[in-house]
Amino acid sequence: MSDLGQFFVDAILLGGLYTLMVVGLSLSFGIVRVINFAHGEAIMLGAYGAFWAFRIGGVDPLVALPLVMIAGGLVGFAIFKVSIRRVLDAPHINQILLTFGIGLVLQNLALIAWSADERSVNPSYAFASIMIGEVVISVSRLIAFAVAVVLVGGLFLWLTRSELGRASRALAENRIAAKLMGIDVNAIYGIAFAISAGLGAATGVLMSVIGAISPFMGFHMLVKGFAIIILGGLGSIMGSVIGAFVLAFAETAVSYYVPGGIGWAEGVAFAFLFLILILRPRGILGQAVEEEG
Repeated sequence: MSDLGQFFVDAILLGGLYTLMVVGLSLSFGIVRVINFAHGEAIMLGAYGAFWAFRIGGVDPLVALPLVMIAGGLVGFAIFKVSIRRVLDAPHINQILLTFGIGLVLQNLALIAWSADERSVNPSYAFASIMIGEVVISVSRLIAFAVAVVLVGGLFLWLTRSELGRASRALAENRIAAKLMGIDVNAIYGIAFAISAGLGAATGVLMSVIGAISPFMGFHMLVKGFAIIILGGLGSIMGSVIGAFVLAFAETAVSYYVPGGIGWAEGVAFAFLFLILILRPRGILGQAVEEEG
């Protein structure tokens, strides 16, 4: 029973982090209709932002998180203005190649600046844990889960309660109708892309306390992100939330119950991508996404 309780705790905490990671990626596609292959690098840069804030200034990652998010959002907005907005009406392959190229440039700049050495952030709570009965809860993962819930909840409130959020949803539903209603399409696209990048940077800050930081970490997170949004349905934020927890439970189950499962767990995202694209390419909520388009 304790093993089962530990399994559920670990899977839920991992699912919260994956949710934060993927909602930004889903937001950029759902509203801007651009599949952002540079999203993994936003996560990577956020992790490095937390690392250098801690290393140079002794700033706790949680304290640095708002500033890193804002910086990530500003960089995302600048990238959108300089490059992404020029390919909004181009074929998807052009958008993919552009964002993939941006990701490679950012990855290699990080490699040149900081080398390929893995780094980590170790605040006082990094290795702390809480015992509830026989279940061990990692404090750093619990904090990451709580922050993820707050940020994802804030995103949903922004989308449903604010004027800009409602305009973003209208734009996702029908760009032409939204434009006719007087919505500034490019401004909303820029804001959505900035929020997406900011959420990616926030994910990196949380991951900096949990795992290793390197210039290549973004690729692994990007693969997981695409597995999740394809599972949940492209452009569906709620589907992405469901997909995040499905992947988290699947990875945790493999690491717990399959011999040598810790190594195999990293391949679960690839297996999901393969199976979903064959069996149900539209994902769990794919029909809803089709109707929105």
